[in-house]
Amino acid sequence: MSDDRGVALIRGINVGRAKRVAMSELRALVEGLGYSGVQTVLNSGNVVFTAPTVSPREAAARIEHALETQLGVPARVLALTSTELDEIIRDNPLTGIADDPSRLLVAVLADPADRARLEPLAEREWAPEALALGRRVAYLWCPEGVMASRVMEAVNRTLGDAVTTRNWATLAKIHALAMKPN
Repeated sequence: MSDDRGVALIRGINVGRAKRVAMSELRALVEGLGYSGVQTVLNSGNVVFTAPTVSPREAAARIEHALETQLGVPARVLALTSTELDEIIRDNPLTGIADDPSRLLVAVLADPADRARLEPLAEREWAPEALALGRRVAYLWCPEGVMASRVMEAVNRTLGDAVTTRNWATLAKIHALAMKPN
């Protein structure tokens, strides 16, 4: 595993009819920024790339700027190293209770300091739902579905666009791709 392998998670593209971006356009945009090994996962703004001299924060800012200036799509971009993503996968405390990977969500924080804003939520009782905090993420178990989730609503209300969420099945696919040698 190499920390020059990165993952960009783009918030809110290809949801409904708003902010449509073809994955071929997204790959070309990221390659145009000088990144290599660019691959997308699904159609929801997940990009794996190699950028040996760029920090995740810088990669996110560059991709976010290019999306808006080149494609006319304003969207928040969060980036992780492959090591950070591996830690997120490894440290999930809810895998023992979650029996549906599409209803187990990982909310990735734009700023790890925002974790403090979620701590009061983590102290509340959410049954049958659950909320647990990692270093840079919140793990949400939504057994009745995302649309009916009180915990998802509370996290979104607390952080707004300072967070992007992926379900466990999608994150596992991104992780598998990020762990492959470029």
